[in-house]
Formats: sequence, C-alpha cells, structure tokens
Amino acid sequence: MPKQSFLKGTIILTTAGLITRLLGFINRIMMARLMGEEGIGLYNMALPTLFLMYTLSQVGLPIAISKRVAEANAYQDRKKIKTILVVSLTITGSLSILFICLMIFLSPYIANHLLTDNRTLYPLLAITPMVPISAISAVLRGYFQGLQNMKPQSYAQIIEQVIRIGCITFFVNLLIPYGVEYAAAGAMFSVIVGEFVSLVFMFSYFKTSKKIKVRRQFFSTLKASKTTIQSLLSIAIPSTGSRLISSLSNFLEPILVAQSLAIAGFSTVMATKQYGILTGYAIPLLFFPTFITHALAIALIPNISEAEAKQQHRTVHYRINQAIRISFASGAIASVVLFLFAEPILMYMYNDTQASYLIQFMSPFFLFVYLQFPLNATLQALDFAKVAMWNTLLATILKYAILVVLTIQPTLGIFGTVIALSASAIFTTLLHYTSLKKLINFQLAFRDLFKMLLLVLLTYITGKVLMAWFPFYQDNLWLLVILITVMIGLYLIYIFALKIITLKEVRPLIRKR
Repeated sequence: MPKQSFLKGTIILTTAGLITRLLGFINRIMMARLMGEEGIGLYNMALPTLFLMYTLSQVGLPIAISKRVAEANAYQDRKKIKTILVVSLTITGSLSILFICLMIFLSPYIANHLLTDNRTLYPLLAITPMVPISAISAVLRGYFQGLQNMKPQSYAQIIEQVIRIGCITFFVNLLIPYGVEYAAAGAMFSVIVGEFVSLVFMFSYFKTSKKIKVRRQFFSTLKASKTTIQSLLSIAIPSTGSRLISSLSNFLEPILVAQSLAIAGFSTVMATKQYGILTGYAIPLLFFPTFITHALAIALIPNISEAEAKQQHRTVHYRINQAIRISFASGAIASVVLFLFAEPILMYMYNDTQASYLIQFMSPFFLFVYLQFPLNATLQALDFAKVAMWNTLLATILKYAILVVLTIQPTLGIFGTVIALSASAIFTTLLHYTSLKKLINFQLAFRDLFKMLLLVLLTYITGKVLMAWFPFYQDNLWLLVILITVMIGLYLIYIFALKIITLKEVRPLIRKR
C-alpha cells in the first residue's frame, strides 16, 4: 500500500478537502434556497445530536487506530495491525447498536423539551441510521491514516459529497411541500446515502489493497487482544473525553442558544431563524479554510507518532512548526477576505446578507481556530490526549458562561453567542500552545509570530487598496472574483517573501510530480 510523505499526504487531503468544501457549499446554497433560514435552523439544531452519537459510538478510536497502526507499521508488525482492526470494529459495532436504540428512544424528548421546537424530531429520526455507517467508516479511515495513505478517504469524501448533492436536490424538493421539517429530514437522509456510498468505496479499497485478512480467526484474535485493547483505550479514552466535550458542547449549544433567546424575548421561530443565520450562513464560510488545517492534523498524527517512536525529537518540533505556519497561511487570507467582502459574498451565494456583521466580527478570531487543529493533533500524537481534553473542557466552560450571560440580553441576542464562540477559540488555542511549551519545550519563535502578523497587515492593506481601485465590485460578480484572485496572487508572493512557507519545502513536491 503506497505511503505518502507528510507534505504529500497533506496535499492529497487538502485537495480532496477543497473539492469537498466547494461541493459542500453547493449543498448549503441549495438547502438555503430550498428551505430558507427556518429549514436550515432545524437541520443545524438536529446535527449536534448526531455528532454526539458519533463521538460516543467511536470512543476516540480513529485517532488511536491511526497512532497505533503507524507505530506497528514502523516495525512491519502486520499481526498487530490486524488485532487493532478486529478490536476496533468490535467496539464500534457494538456501541453503534446501543446508541441507535438510545437515539430513537430519546429523540422525542430532545425535540420537544431541549431544542424547544418539536419539528426537529423528523430530522433527528432521519439521521439515526448514520451512526453505524459512520462508525465503520471511522475505523477504516484510522487504518489508512496510520499507514500514511491518504488517498482512500480523500476519494471517499468527494464521492460522498457528489452523492449528497444529487440526493438533496431530489429529497428536499420531494418533501418541501409537506413542510420545512420534512425537508430537513430529507436533507438528513441525503447525508446517510452519501456516507453509505463512501463506506462501500472505502471497504472495496480495503479489500483490494489489504495485506491482512481480518475475518480469518476473528474471534481468536479478539480473545488474545487484551494488550491491544489497553493500548488503544489509553489514547481513545482521553481522546473521547476531548471529543465528547466538543460534541456535548455542540449538542448543548443550540439548546442553550434557543433557551437564552427565549429568555431574551425572542419567539421560537425567530430563535430558529437566528440560529440558522449563524450556523447556516456565517459558520460554514468561516470554517471553509479548515479543510487545510484538518488535512494537516490528520497527516500530522501518524507522522509525529512514527517520529516519536523512533526518538526523532527534532523532527517532531519541525513538523509542529511547519504545521502552524501552513495553518496560519491558509487561514489568514480567508480571514481578511471575509472581513472585507462578507456582504457581497453572502449576497452572491445566498441572496441574503444578514450574517455579514457576524462574519466580520468573528473572522479575525477564527485565526485561532485554524491554529487549533495542528496543536490538538500534536497533543494526541504525543500521548497527551488527556491534556487536550482538559484544555477543551476549560474552554467549553468559559464559552457557555459567556454565551448564557450575553445571549439572554435582548440588545445582543445571537451576537452574544458570537462573542462566546470567539472567546472560546482564543482560549482553547492558547491552552494547547501553553501545554506543548510546558510538556516538550516547544516554542514558536517571535520572528515567526511577527511575520504572521505582518502577513495579515499587508494582505488587509492590499485588499483596501484594491477596493478603492475597483469600487463597483459589489455590483459585479466577475469584478469581485478578479479582485479576490489578485489578492490571493499577491498574498502568495507575501508568503514566500516572508518565508512563512519556503521554496525548500515546496521543491520536493514539484520534483515528485
């Protein structure tokens, strides 16, 4: 099975992530235009419950699988890799069945009492079959990541989005006459179909490329796997803690926002619309660059795990620094572009600019979110998952304290939630960085920090100058595209001129191609 270098694996995942995000935006634009703010709000209120079930059924195993498979593969221990797969499939399969039953049983209570909108019941029930599909997919992704082969999951992501687009068009159009709640359920069912097709693809790839036979002596392998279970759970449980906190946070967020807005005097329909504006329009745009930082994080875990297993400490520090530089470079341009052009971008995408002030406020703070991914991945790869968990917990407590206090203010409303999300992004990133500094003496050089700030300043000035030169960009889509393209071109020049990314790092990739 082909193994890729850190940067090559990152580029494969980044390319797939870019295609997936662009297809994802097509999905969101279609849903927004078909279902409106209310439908998007119902859809996004139900999603966190699914993510919580994901986390509980997977118990942090994808990261543990990636790390342990990478370590075993470093010594060509195929027997160990087989045991890891057998144990992981057994655990996730068993938990999936349990949580499907729980989800069916609890959905009416969650919809009627916690989310304060009984229409969310339909999308909650529609998404239930997704739990086992996602659990098996997660095990296969962890396996391929551990072997540092990023192609299967990259292809699977693209296939999933393409299938989802076709299904959303069909199911939402079919069900929208019956009400937005049924349309939201149709959108959820489209997610299931896309995920199932991508799982079939990954399973086929696994069967044709594997060097181990999982089904042979499955139960005897499981019985003799006590050590493997312990080694997986030593990473999985703290990772689960961290992901569980994040998933519980996402699960509680629409509940607390809905309840807080109700206290502030907003009606149920208005609260759902406001949450839809934030999570359906603003957040997806702000999270767009994370396909790069997420790719870096995925590639970083097996790479650092292998380096640590071989006691290559200098490589570990270099990879962290490299990931931070690339993450910042990928996020800075997005933050500046969204800060300057939020309104026309929203108008051309959704024909709605209500989220523009939210995006403009949050975009500078999301630079911290982009840096979070590689820092968190490094803590996981170095067996400091427990530290990452506590950092996430502290940041979540802060977020909800601010959210409740501010969102209940009638003059702030949903903007109180935005302030809370921004504060949480800063706090989490600083905690992760401080932890790495304390644990492995990692330190970002002041010179690199200065270069990063200078990059943002130069990009912002460039954008303002171009806006002054082309004042009619708001009324002309192609002029806006040209203006942003010129900005990105100059931005790439700044990156290499400031040596945030160097030609030495890029040259080997060009040669390989």
